[in-house]
Amino acid sequence: MTPFAIAGIQMHVAALHSNVEAMLHRVDILMARFPWTQMALFSELAPYGPLHRFAQPFPNEALEQFQQKARQHKLWLIPGSMFRKLEDGRLMNSSVVINPEGEIVKTYDKMFPFRPYEEGISAGTDFCVFDVPQVGRFGLSICYDIWFPETTRQLTSQGVEVLLHPVLTGTTDRDAELAIARATAAQFQCYVFDVNGLGAGGVGRSLVVDPSSLVLHQSAGQEDIFPIEVDLELVRRQRETGMKGLGQVLKSFRDRDADFSVYDRTSNVDAYLKTLGPLETPRQGSPAGLTATDPRTALETAESSRVETYGAAVYRDNLAPFPLARGDGE
Repeated sequence: MTPFAIAGIQMHVAALHSNVEAMLHRVDILMARFPWTQMALFSELAPYGPLHRFAQPFPNEALEQFQQKARQHKLWLIPGSMFRKLEDGRLMNSSVVINPEGEIVKTYDKMFPFRPYEEGISAGTDFCVFDVPQVGRFGLSICYDIWFPETTRQLTSQGVEVLLHPVLTGTTDRDAELAIARATAAQFQCYVFDVNGLGAGGVGRSLVVDPSSLVLHQSAGQEDIFPIEVDLELVRRQRETGMKGLGQVLKSFRDRDADFSVYDRTSNVDAYLKTLGPLETPRQGSPAGLTATDPRTALETAESSRVETYGAAVYRDNLAPFPLARGDGE
């Protein structure tokens, strides 16, 4: 076993002023209490909270302070995320990975902003995978990303063994998110570090799960600093022999017979999804979904449309090679 200790830091996040100094202070506390820690992870939007008005370009002064702190403690540091302003004016929800030399080795843009609520935030398209030398491979996703298993599938298919997952969840779906975190660990045979904030940063209840879905730590609703030592040999052993000697899910996916045509945007397999209404915030007394199209009807309509389109194309193509008949005397 190569010991590697990762600490989640669940702290109060303010919305109206910077939390950077408070974050730096908590890193100092972490390293004073648990000097064997090798990586620290904060919650989503911890540095400046959830308001867009604090968006700024990268690099910036806050990142420089985090880089200096990582260098001071020889610590891998993921300071949650913050809104990043691009040169073209777009806003991203972005995180960075800082190594113990104080270098930013990765920048990640959230792939699935929490729409329609996270309005005005553009989506990233690049995955975040990085290696800790002599330890293993790590991946980063942000909050709502984990609701889409394709994101973790992509990461673990590239060998990711620990999923770092900063979140800002202050809503009533936290229970569902915790269930998804446990299911993700089991489905993809990886550790999951799910770190939430407090106050404007969420309702807490941060979670660490091992690759068998065993909960190693569950925070409550107060500030918490929780270093957990991971064993990546456990990940590798389980991926070879199965969870508890049973399901070898990554190898089963590799050796699958099925192809998933739903990922081909031209396949029309997702016809039912196209019958759903627009992605928008529900209104008071909204009847949305009460008269939704029956999935069977949607599929029948889509198939009929496909056949009609195909038939029209065949008719058109068969007309082209044949000239119009000439009448007698012409």
